[in-house]
Amino acid sequence: MNEITRHLPVDEQLSILKRGVVDLVSEADLRERLARGTPLRVKLGADPTRPDLHLGHAVILRKMRQFQDLGHKVIMLIGDFTATIGDPTGKSKTRPPLTLDEARANAESYLEQCRIILRQESEVLEVRYNSEWLEKMGYKDIIQLASRYTVARIMERDDFRKRFEGGVPISMHELLYPLTQGYDSVALEADIELGGTDQLFNNLVGRALQRDYGQAPQIVMTLPLLVGTDGSEKMSKSLDNYIGLTDAPHLMFAGLMKVPDALMNNYLTLLTDLPRPEIAVLLSGHPAAAHETLARTVVAWLHPDADLEAALDRYRDVAKGGIPENIPSIDIPAAELGTEGQIGAAKLVALAGLEPSNGAARKLIQNKGLKIDSELYIDPQGILHIPSAGLVLQKGKDKFVRVVLEG
Repeated sequence: MNEITRHLPVDEQLSILKRGVVDLVSEADLRERLARGTPLRVKLGADPTRPDLHLGHAVILRKMRQFQDLGHKVIMLIGDFTATIGDPTGKSKTRPPLTLDEARANAESYLEQCRIILRQESEVLEVRYNSEWLEKMGYKDIIQLASRYTVARIMERDDFRKRFEGGVPISMHELLYPLTQGYDSVALEADIELGGTDQLFNNLVGRALQRDYGQAPQIVMTLPLLVGTDGSEKMSKSLDNYIGLTDAPHLMFAGLMKVPDALMNNYLTLLTDLPRPEIAVLLSGHPAAAHETLARTVVAWLHPDADLEAALDRYRDVAKGGIPENIPSIDIPAAELGTEGQIGAAKLVALAGLEPSNGAARKLIQNKGLKIDSELYIDPQGILHIPSAGLVLQKGKDKFVRVVLEG
């Protein structure tokens, strides 16, 4: 337990906890509960629809870590049951539901990655699954839960309202989702619920339900959705605008060096503890210096043993069109070659592990995502000869592999 931060004055605790927060309902409630000096129960619900985390997830995990360091218990609630329902989360259609087995398998990877940021002591971390109580609820229980909220209030949720006005179908199970998520807060007796700004409505439902069940309503805190490296959409693996939480140090460093200038204030505020005056000085100076500070700070946080100078040198080499040293090497068996000792480019890309299949490799080449020995390669049906020195394949900006003939 960090006894120094745990006993900070309330105003200093509020300053730490409010950093980067968009919605706080309400600050007066948070101040009052912090003043009690007893550990609070801080809930974060996550439907494990994907097994991989990125820096967008790190924003809210950092906030959880701050609560831990102030002596509070954070509850990582895995929505294995709600993941089987599917939540629009601000989109125009329902996110595909998972089976319980799929959700739980994803959760294992999710929790393993969360350990990079969260402390693991039992007094500051509790892991729960909402199937614990939701699977046990019968039809009567669901009806009773639904009776505690009106259709009019549910339809205040922005994405539901827009879909209804646009004539886009809304299934009944979707309308139950906010109630189901809200009931999680009742079951856990949460003092605080964290979430992205897209979860404000659902988290406020939890606050209302707790009051209806005779509990003190939870404080709701939302944080912004980190914009991805494309500078427009929220960070997402499916949009390929993400920096993975478990990316190798050099990949993470390179990704942060390429963050659009317009997003630097957001990244520095949400992903570092740098004081605001220092951030202001960085933003007023040369962008390259600000980017390097961001990259060094975040990589050192997530990879404490990383060689930052090597990561910077590699980034500069690649930015100049060079091939970095110490790239992985793959041996290609002679049996994979044709009768004339050649091999299809797409097949070679797949054998090198840059794509999962020949079809995906052809798509990579068609989309101009492949370089061979630093030269753009654009023929998806092309045939290659592997010289004795091998070939260097490059996928995208900074993923390299050398392919050589076995033996």
